[in-house]
Amino acid sequence: MAENKAHLLLVEDETALRAAMADQLAEAGFHVVQAHSGEEAVLALAQFAFDLVLTDLRLPGVGGDDVLAAALERYPDIIVIVMTGYGTVRDAVATIKRGATDFITKPFQSDELLHVLHGALEQRRLRTENAYLRSQLQDRYKFDGLIGQSRVMREMFELLGTVAATPSTILIGGETGTGKELVARAIHHNSPRRHQRFVAINCGALPETLLEAELFGHVRGAFTGAVGQRMGRLEQAHRGTLFLDEVGTMSQALQTRLLRVLQEREFERVGESKPTRIDVRIIAATNSDLAKMVREGTFREDLFYRLNVIPVRLPALRERREDVPLLAQHFLDRLSLESDPPRSGLSFSQEALRRLMAHDWPGNVRQLENAVERALTLSAGRSQIDVAALPLDVQAAGAAVASSPVLPDTGLDLESYIDGLERELISQSLERTGGNRRQAATLLGLKRTTLVEKLKRMERAR
Repeated sequence: MAENKAHLLLVEDETALRAAMADQLAEAGFHVVQAHSGEEAVLALAQFAFDLVLTDLRLPGVGGDDVLAAALERYPDIIVIVMTGYGTVRDAVATIKRGATDFITKPFQSDELLHVLHGALEQRRLRTENAYLRSQLQDRYKFDGLIGQSRVMREMFELLGTVAATPSTILIGGETGTGKELVARAIHHNSPRRHQRFVAINCGALPETLLEAELFGHVRGAFTGAVGQRMGRLEQAHRGTLFLDEVGTMSQALQTRLLRVLQEREFERVGESKPTRIDVRIIAATNSDLAKMVREGTFREDLFYRLNVIPVRLPALRERREDVPLLAQHFLDRLSLESDPPRSGLSFSQEALRRLMAHDWPGNVRQLENAVERALTLSAGRSQIDVAALPLDVQAAGAAVASSPVLPDTGLDLESYIDGLERELISQSLERTGGNRRQAATLLGLKRTTLVEKLKRMERAR
């Protein structure tokens, strides 16, 4: 498929009409994805950054106005054209006020529809201001700095809101770069301890002897170089929160000392035998499988259960691709204001968003932020970030997200969905082979006669 083709989501519940329109639009140069219902359209929008949405206003269940709202919520630059009958023109005008680009009244000619679509694309090309998305980065998509509107993130925000008010110990798991310390800080700042200190220490960044002194503190003469008494991180976090990052790297000896803190709420400074009482909430984090380490004997089982009172798992970015546009725009807004001189009104092209959403992000949110910073640097003097400014591995990701269907909670019409998928693949094979049916059949792993029969059936269904 040519990269410069506009990606269009066609939402129409009448199968024959939808198929005929899809063929006409494909012939006109659009890459068309079909949805037979509003529910299927909303699902498709969560998986892919389309350029245009062409939707019927009257749909059973989730209507065209809901599709419009879902599209604009995720992609402020997206074009939404509403199709309507004569009796609902007033409703169509109302959708314009809610953000639709235009509407077209049924029945219409193919040329009339193409004129509306191309006109809307031209308007979008001239409109690069992207203030709408920034207005969407409000508290309903955040938890004290965390950003996400995906189902897994909304569920996590709800969990964090519940556990923040408790004194329970929390173990945060997740891959590198998912933002475990940010979650820990969010929990602290939404807890009754918010007015006390949040103290963090990376257990994997220090050798055992230094980590012990850093964590528990020491008295004068405890070891060579200990010229005075020093307060450790535990004591600094008294009445507040102590965040232990990479807790799985702790030695067995330090694990034993930490276990006593959790059990007895007291500790001893290095070189001192007198215990010190402590009131501190522990939040630990790891990118290791602690349960596996327990089975292997490298992590204390009793400590694991003391830490794992409330487990919180941070999803990898590839598990919540629909959050990528929000996060990318958030980083772009912040970094552009921090640049010298500050810049404003920047946005991503839809094709750039497609590449960002298609990438697997092994470094997760941290890697995404670095990619946005690079893109901003390479886009000096421009108002829109395009594909060429993205890292090469992100550019190569392509726009394959839409090919991975997910079953919606409300279910779908499987027969209609498969028919639409078959029609799209046949259309692509014929386009790639210049209309040569024998070669197209070979690409699809079919006999030529089978392909011909399918084409006849598709023609009759129009």
